[in-house]
Amino acid sequence: MRRILLIDDDERLAPPLAAYFKRAEFELDAAVRPSEGLAKLRSSHYDAAILDVMLPEMDGFALCREIRRDSDIPIVMLTARGEVMDRVVGLELGADDYLPKPFEPRELLARLQTILRRARATDLAPATRRLAFEGLSIDLDCREVRRHGELLELTGTEFELLAMLARAPSKVFTRDQILERLRGQSAEDLYTRAVDILVSRLRKKLEPLDCIKTLRNVGYAFTGSRA
Repeated sequence: MRRILLIDDDERLAPPLAAYFKRAEFELDAAVRPSEGLAKLRSSHYDAAILDVMLPEMDGFALCREIRRDSDIPIVMLTARGEVMDRVVGLELGADDYLPKPFEPRELLARLQTILRRARATDLAPATRRLAFEGLSIDLDCREVRRHGELLELTGTEFELLAMLARAPSKVFTRDQILERLRGQSAEDLYTRAVDILVSRLRKKLEPLDCIKTLRNVGYAFTGSRA
């Protein structure tokens, strides 16, 4: 059973959500304060975390930053409806997805299942897949990326984005295609600016390599040379 940690100061949210998740064989644990949530993450294993933006002690952005210091656990952030900057900041800090409040439990569960399914598919893949480029190697099975031999710390979404582009060098992917691939759903109503944020964040981690090309008003392509 997959274990999910919800960090939200609304004590009324966890019980019905836990009951709904249980039907899909997801166990939901909850913390109402960031300090309590961090303690749980450090002492127990969780497959993903759900963070509210508005929290006591520290906001969800600071909490996301704190978690990302030593963990690449998938993170979904709950944001206020219409607060685009909340979504932008959350993605820049390393969140894998966001969902505006109020939300339907079914949609939150679907987002989590998509994130975890990607990781599961990679875990079960044959142990022979490796992409090698000049100055960059991508191990699709161990989910490791090395730049000039140095291991990079990428979030799950950053890794999936890089792997997607690198599997098809020179192929141009539109923002909608990337969103559909990463989230497993139609990108029609999704925030396409999220792709620009993810690419920018990934480029910074790949520096000084310059292997992701922007085609203005079209999309992105991987331009690394095969080793």
